[in-house]
Amino acid sequence: MAFRTLIISTHSKIEYSLDYLVFRTVDEIKRVHLDEISTVIFESTNISITSSILIEMVKRKINIIFCDEKHNPLAQLNSLYGSHNTSKRLQEQIKWDNDLKDIIWKEIIKQKIKNQKYVLKKYGRDKNNWELLENFESNVVNGDFTNREGHAAKVYFNSLFYEGFSRNNDDDINMILNYGYSIILSLFNRAIISFGYLTQIGIHHKNEYNQFNFSCDLMEPFRPLIDIIACKCFISNTYNKEKVQEILNLDISINNTKQSLTNSINIYVSSIINALNNGDIGSIKFPKYYDL
Repeated sequence: MAFRTLIISTHSKIEYSLDYLVFRTVDEIKRVHLDEISTVIFESTNISITSSILIEMVKRKINIIFCDEKHNPLAQLNSLYGSHNTSKRLQEQIKWDNDLKDIIWKEIIKQKIKNQKYVLKKYGRDKNNWELLENFESNVVNGDFTNREGHAAKVYFNSLFYEGFSRNNDDDINMILNYGYSIILSLFNRAIISFGYLTQIGIHHKNEYNQFNFSCDLMEPFRPLIDIIACKCFISNTYNKEKVQEILNLDISINNTKQSLTNSINIYVSSIINALNNGDIGSIKFPKYYDL
């Protein structure tokens, strides 16, 4: 089972040899079996990569992320066809019932707010605020047409960080949040494509300029994982992207088991897709952070 996350940030050459990823620098050579690799992040622009290793990683559905010159995630490499019956899956996706999508979106937002409430509790934030989030959670309607998500987010971020905090600010907190959300998004892109569906066709997000509408929909309950790390950075006043990368090695509680982050996302995405296909809302399996 794939479990390793490789972060390559030094001048090197990456190539393929006999089912191994080979890492070469002037001083050393390292080999990692491809079956052990879950994610590879190429952090430096000063890396030479052979096409053969990229092809082998894509075949094995390894999550591949390329960063820009500022070490921020910029691009992701995925297979064009993640499943043998992708055409069938796309027909299913196009026919998903709108009322059912609204119901599932309600459940997603309720779980997101529930996880946000937990984060506020964990870090000793004002009880009145997490009780307010409880109220927002209980009043989410199908499709969240009253925007409880937006109201909860304002209370949540102002309580977690500081009054007047905005996701539009150009600051260290948002740098951590944006970096972390990008990594989480890449994992959802990989999962959705591997099941044979399109990331572009969402159940709530419908932006024609967003290539990842469906991924943005499904990742919402996982965002608080990154918020926890950003809060730790805020408390210590130490904003380190390496802390964000640690989430890739976390074990998450889901479906009454402990799973790696990648496996938990696969379980969750599969359960959402099953609910969209068969209408069984009760089968959705959400992540829980109560023991983090």
